[in-house]
Amino acid sequence: MTEKKRILTGDRPTGKLHLGHYVGTLKNRVKLQHDYESIFIIADLHMLTTKNSPEDIAKIDQNARDLVLDAISAGIEPDNVTFYLQSAIPEIMEINTLFQNLVTVSRLERLPSLKDMARDANIEMPYGLLGYPVLQAADILHVKAHLVPVGKDNVAHVEITREIARRFNHLYGEVFPIPDVMVGEVPTLVGTDGQAKMSKSLNNAIFLSDDAKTVEKKVHSMYTDPNRISADVPGTVEGNPVFIYHDAFNPNKQEIEDLKTRYRQGKVGDVEVKEKLAKAINAMLDPIRERRVIYEEAGYIESIIEQGTHRVRQMTQQTLMEMKKAMGLTGVWNRIRRKAERRAKKQAKS
Repeated sequence: MTEKKRILTGDRPTGKLHLGHYVGTLKNRVKLQHDYESIFIIADLHMLTTKNSPEDIAKIDQNARDLVLDAISAGIEPDNVTFYLQSAIPEIMEINTLFQNLVTVSRLERLPSLKDMARDANIEMPYGLLGYPVLQAADILHVKAHLVPVGKDNVAHVEITREIARRFNHLYGEVFPIPDVMVGEVPTLVGTDGQAKMSKSLNNAIFLSDDAKTVEKKVHSMYTDPNRISADVPGTVEGNPVFIYHDAFNPNKQEIEDLKTRYRQGKVGDVEVKEKLAKAINAMLDPIRERRVIYEEAGYIESIIEQGTHRVRQMTQQTLMEMKKAMGLTGVWNRIRRKAERRAKKQAKS
């Protein structure tokens, strides 16, 4: 029987997951979990590149729990996948150190997403953030992943991983598969404010854990066409966040086309458009809410993380051993140790 290929993906434990995460990667994770061996990282070391205050670190426990709960409520089957806590596997940091020598600073500086992350966090670029893609390569390759489902803004990061894997294999021998990337079907989801992508920090997100009333409130406050002052004024559909959300979450395509036609003609108000959007989003979230109640009552999220972390650490230790052997590093230590032992024996005899 042919072994399944392996997926590695995950999130930083900075808060609960939202609709942007769902369309960006989570939907693909749910779809692929039976076709691939799925491993999901709780990337708390990556979180430290932009959020490393004692207050931020103190929230990791709860945020990690929320992250896993959101994922399994969205359809990830906990008995069929592996979740692990990044910082609980020290061998990842050693692999990261070895990989740092296989990529140049200028290559990393060409990634615009790193500057965007520093700007969004309102910080000057730290060394750790510049090396974010290298640590990400360690995340992907320490489990020898074959496929990485990511959002559009992370595609360039995975390309760094592919370059590092090729460079290592070229220098030291074939150890790593070259991972492929899979991008979410829907473009980056704009926030409810219409000004930027959906983000926890910008307070423009609809969370997978929001109840129906909260969703309705957020949808009714959404940005639409600023030039449309009344329902009888023809409006713009293209780039309108409400219609972007309809296209992403409303399965009734006939209803969407009817709303778009009437909106362009000035024959429908924002209220009706938003009410139907809220109804569609809540219908999509209802099964997620039902599973959330079941998993919260079961109370074994921590066990999922603990067992998955133990399994992944064993895999990581094996990968690191293969890397050192391929590089010749194990031989260096063994030779020094044997010489030291021989010298100690001579001294003992004399």
